[in-house]
Amino acid sequence: MTVFEKPFDGEITRIFEEDFPEEMRERVKKAGKKDMLGENYPYDTRWKKAEYEEALAALQIELAKMQRWMVESGERIVCVFEGRDAAGKGGTIKRLTENLNPRNARVVALGKPSDRERGQWYFQRYIAHLPTRGEMTIFDRSWYNRAGVEAVMGFCKRSETLNFLNQAPEFETTIIEDGTRLFKLWLTVSRPEQMRRFLQRESDPLKHWKLSPIDVASLGKWDEYTAARNEMFERTHTNQAPWTVVRSDDKRRARVAAIRAILHALPYDDKDEAVACDPDPLVAGAPSLIGVTA
Repeated sequence: MTVFEKPFDGEITRIFEEDFPEEMRERVKKAGKKDMLGENYPYDTRWKKAEYEEALAALQIELAKMQRWMVESGERIVCVFEGRDAAGKGGTIKRLTENLNPRNARVVALGKPSDRERGQWYFQRYIAHLPTRGEMTIFDRSWYNRAGVEAVMGFCKRSETLNFLNQAPEFETTIIEDGTRLFKLWLTVSRPEQMRRFLQRESDPLKHWKLSPIDVASLGKWDEYTAARNEMFERTHTNQAPWTVVRSDDKRRARVAAIRAILHALPYDDKDEAVACDPDPLVAGAPSLIGVTA
């Protein structure tokens, strides 16, 4: 396969043409390269680019203030980004970190565990990447793989998933009580918009790296991933370590909401409360935002 050919023999296009209702296919084709807003999305139109860029620029200044405070005060911060494939995690993380010093704001995206890591306590390889004083670690997918892709794709036993769901709140409570500030963000995307983004990745040779066989297989397991997500929220959305759900059909609103959710909760110096305010409650909130009672 050359870089200009469709990966996986056009399997994404085949799934789209054969498995998706005609009405949904027409909506996706009409959207083209623009974000689609699902039926349950709270806004009828995407956020205007000029307004988004103005808000994002102001937040970048707040992020710089936050990082200076974090380094000087020795705070330890962990941000966990989770969500379905193509939910916009990478783009949001990019906007969060693009003007931060990478020496103390690191992005961690772990691949398949080694044989040695598979023999360890499940959380062990993640512990190695937790921050020290004055650092922030951003996990692009995290220990919650065990409650999501591993559970749905059969990469672990049901007993291992249940064991994880029992231990995760205790693990998170331990690191929080030791002084780490933990943020857990789940980016949620509608099924038509997810498919549109997959089709765009399939057709754009510069985005082929974002696709994997597991990503393609996930397209046929929407309901299974929904059930796994709901169980995860029910078991791990706690008072000490709550989940923030961010609607991501509109990437612009999602990026700003996610950054605000983090900044608003941090007591850094010289905070502009009008900028680092609570995120839009129609876009970001507790799991109940998408109908999950945790």
